[in-house]
Amino acid sequence: MEDLVGWLRAQLDTDERIARAATLGPWVQSGIGDYGWTVDFGRPGAGVETADTEQGLADADFIAAHNPTRVLREIDAKRQALRMAEQATEQAESRDYLVNGPAKMMLVCLKPVLRHLATVYADRSGYRKEWRP
Repeated sequence: MEDLVGWLRAQLDTDERIARAATLGPWVQSGIGDYGWTVDFGRPGAGVETADTEQGLADADFIAAHNPTRVLREIDAKRQALRMAEQATEQAESRDYLVNGPAKMMLVCLKPVLRHLATVYADRSGYRKEWRP
């Protein structure tokens, strides 16, 4: 499980680096522009335009919803799950059953959660087939 936690942490570090490099926003779908649906990135001249179609509208809504600020909150939430797994792993090694028993049970619950989180990155280098849920 340590390998999975470490690998997931590296993926989240990559996501964080990418999100922090982007314009933080706020990103908003701002209606029809000259050529299609627009997403404003919150600073002059920053944004994108999608096609003037229903699909373009769906794309603009998706882009606006997945702004860097939201992505950074998601990364933080996933890191909290990794911290829980690390704490439980440490506590599972305790000689005190009142500590290690609940920790082992927590690990049983967290392991599939972490495996599901890892599937998001299955196309990235280092993903292992045995991590599939």
